[in-house]
Amino acid sequence: MFTGIVTSTGKVKKITKKGDSIHFLVNPTVKNFLRDRKIGDSIAINGACMTITKLMKSGFEFTTVKESLSKTNLGELNVSSFVNLEKPMKLSSSLDGHIVQGHIDTTGEVWEINKLKDSWEFFFKFSSDFRKNIIYVGSVSINGISLTVAEIVKETSKYVIIKIAIIPHTYDVTNFKYLQPGDKVNLEFDMLGKFVMRILGNITK
Repeated sequence: MFTGIVTSTGKVKKITKKGDSIHFLVNPTVKNFLRDRKIGDSIAINGACMTITKLMKSGFEFTTVKESLSKTNLGELNVSSFVNLEKPMKLSSSLDGHIVQGHIDTTGEVWEINKLKDSWEFFFKFSSDFRKNIIYVGSVSINGISLTVAEIVKETSKYVIIKIAIIPHTYDVTNFKYLQPGDKVNLEFDMLGKFVMRILGNITK
């Protein structure tokens, strides 16, 4: 379980394809980020919950299997790509973001980026299959970051476009500063909202 508060980025140093899986070697950009980690621990990579399979002094390895590759943007990574990293929350942790499972629902696309005087507006496009999971000023995890929907810009039968406001701190400490229009991002919608939709769906049947 995570909160969507990204505490470090990581740089992909090596990619090894084995069958229908991919093994990644990542070096965190924050010093001593891995000091309290061990093999078998969970870690969120761009919001996707992965397992540490090997630990080194300056980095760690994880394996992404076919199922995860089909639902996330991890298969789009290249050597030198930067990913968002978050360690699992502790029961004593402050819930500064929102409850994030690390189970990616779908991917979206960076539609547009507007640079303002001291902030950024990011617009993301995704399938209308998930339109019921988004509400105005509701929470959404994008590449593992807990964010607030500033505006539902457009809804059609095929897609939805939402606007997210990004403050300088979030821009500086995450991989949002590397995003460009057309890039794929991981989306996890609010877990509580999904439970409500499931319950209401069963009631109306």
